[in-house]
This record gives sequence, C-alpha cells and structure tokens, in this order.
Amino acid sequence: MARYYKVVSENRKARHDYNIIEVYKAGIELKGTEVKSVRLGKVNLRDSFGRAEAGELWLYNMHISPYEKGNIYNVNPKRKRKLLLKGSEIKKLIGKVNQRGFVLVPLKIYFDGDYAKVELALAKAKKLYEKREVLRERAAKREIDRTLKDLKHKS
Repeated sequence: MARYYKVVSENRKARHDYNIIEVYKAGIELKGTEVKSVRLGKVNLRDSFGRAEAGELWLYNMHISPYEKGNIYNVNPKRKRKLLLKGSEIKKLIGKVNQRGFVLVPLKIYFDGDYAKVELALAKAKKLYEKREVLRERAAKREIDRTLKDLKHKS
C-alpha cells in the first residue's frame, strides 16, 4: 500500500529565524473535531514552539481554528498538544532543549496516510546580523543570475 503525504501548513518564518540543526517527525495528539479542521488547512504554526514537561514533549501556541460544524466538540484553539515520539527520541530532545540556546520549532504539519504528523526542528535562534547576511547573499545571487541571463540573451 502506497503512503501519501499531504502538507497542510508550513512555518516558513522558522527557517528565517532559526538555524535548523536536526529535524524529527512526530505524531500529534488531536481531540474531537481538530482533525477535520487540520484537514481543511485551518492551522497556524507561526508562533508555536515545543517544550519539555514531566518527561513529555508538548507543542504550544499552534492555532487550530474551531471546526464550523463542530458545536460542543470543539476545543480551545490554542491549547497545548502532546507530541508523540519514541522514548529515546524524547530523552534526546529533552537533553538538547535543556542546553542553552536550543529550541523546538515546528516546521510543518502534514498527513502521513490517516495520521497527522508534525515536522519538528531542533534549532538555535539566529542573530540579527546572521539574518541580514542571508538576505544579502540571496540578493547577490539573484543579481548574478540576472546578469548571467542577460549575457546569454545578448550573445
């Protein structure tokens, strides 16, 4: 049986604000009508982050809009959600997150078959000058590509 991946939401800002060190795939514990809202793409990962509590990993500030036809089964859109990983991965991530400067940032949420998964990154925050340097490099590369394209068309 072939597996399909359907990306629901991406956190593009995370790659701009953080240096990604390692990426993990984690399941996410959803309740009630949250799954239907996620399938419809009503998810915002922008300000979300992971945190370790009592030997478990939790995802905070991930906003899942309430399902319109969900009535009493809707839950708080910004509640904390449990991340599902192997025990060894959890211990490793907790050890890393407790080190100074490391954070857990969700990069995207997607469906692997019928299961909602989160691509979770172990990351370090970029300094402002690092962000500027990346933008400068990108602009220089664009300018070089544009110049090369113009030279090709002229000859």
